[in-house]
Amino acid sequence: MPLYEVLYGRKCRTPLCWNEVDERKLVGPDIVQQAKSKETIINDRLKIALDRQKSYADLKRREIEYKAGDKVFLKVPPWKKIMRFGQKGKLSPQFIGPYEVLERVGPVAYKLALPLELDKIHNVFHVSLLRRYRSDPSHVLPIESIEVNPNFTYGEKPIQILACELKELRNKSTPLVKVLWKNHSGEEATWERKEDMRVQYPHLFRD
Repeated sequence: MPLYEVLYGRKCRTPLCWNEVDERKLVGPDIVQQAKSKETIINDRLKIALDRQKSYADLKRREIEYKAGDKVFLKVPPWKKIMRFGQKGKLSPQFIGPYEVLERVGPVAYKLALPLELDKIHNVFHVSLLRRYRSDPSHVLPIESIEVNPNFTYGEKPIQILACELKELRNKSTPLVKVLWKNHSGEEATWERKEDMRVQYPHLFRD
């Protein structure tokens, strides 16, 4: 018997010849023909699986299109170690604007009318970075208050300490402070470690 069968206790099957190893001897053209036939079967089954997955995805997929004159929000990626918003980064504003769509550039890109503060940023963006603007004054975030940098990032600044709290753990106590951030409402205030805030923003503490 083959060494494979001696070692593993089952018949050997190879990528090229899927038949069981026995006394039959295959010549070169037979091996190539078998490999091609198996490849056809594999490709057909892969296509069936991909088509099935695509049918599931298409149920929730919708094409997003904008036209000239529409207002959209522009996404600002909250990159790590660049945006400062404590440990509650997911609650920070992710979009700025709204800005007007000037024209469509290609099938999935749009040119926006950016303010002078962002004149160093290329004004053509992929559709995935845009969100349609729904008329609501509370959605508008002025670029002057957010201070978006040319590398498309922004920084958060605390403006007030709203409350203090002592968090009791198993072996120690951790002082916490409730911080109101510049570009957020009071409902979006976050709890931060008091010592960290005191080191970074000593002007917020009078004691």
